[in-house]
Amino acid sequence: MATLNAAAAAPMPRSVEAGRALAWWTEAWPLFTRAALMWIVLLLALLVIYVGIGWIPVLGGLAASLATPVFAGSLMLAARKVDGGGALEIGDLFAGFRDRLGPLLVLGALLLLVSIALGAIAALLGFGAFLGAVAGGVAERPGAVLAALATGLLALAVVLALLVPVAMAFWFAPALVALRGVAPVQALKSSFSACLKNILPLLVYGVLYLVAATVASIPFGLGWILLLPLLVLTVYTSFRDIYGE
Repeated sequence: MATLNAAAAAPMPRSVEAGRALAWWTEAWPLFTRAALMWIVLLLALLVIYVGIGWIPVLGGLAASLATPVFAGSLMLAARKVDGGGALEIGDLFAGFRDRLGPLLVLGALLLLVSIALGAIAALLGFGAFLGAVAGGVAERPGAVLAALATGLLALAVVLALLVPVAMAFWFAPALVALRGVAPVQALKSSFSACLKNILPLLVYGVLYLVAATVASIPFGLGWILLLPLLVLTVYTSFRDIYGE
């Protein structure tokens, strides 16, 4: 059993069939319906928190990056609580601040460093010049804009390519830290390995997400009120499936 002072070894992720991606959604639904109203309240509260943080210049962005894995860990703890038959409460949104705060903040710091690095790479490759050229107007400098467009698209392609392994490393990391007591760096490695072993089900999951997101956006985006908590719970159900109960 992991403690706050001793990290547990990362569990071995297993490879699952591509069809399990659909099961992640169907298994998330009953977890949502057990406390539907409270799940919606938690996600809306989290949205309000991030909007408030976003109004703080500079420090707001830093705080958001640091806090993101902590809130993600909180939601994973809340999902496990509901999965075990517990009653969801508003305080569960801050469970990560009470348990495993230090390691989750380390994850946040690593996320912040990666974000800064990706931003620096984009700037070095000329994405900023592209934005500046577009802002200057196509009619005045069409040649410059076209050249900046090519450079900017290259920068965007490189950053998007780098985002894929970053997303793979951070996908299960908060759950590993919060639910299994794994050390942050080890959690990132294990999450990347788990995603690599399950590329096909994750691709199917992505397709299902695109369909769900499209449907949720049709009625003035109101469907996202249901989709956001479901997304959180699919991360939990996929984690439970790949890493075991």
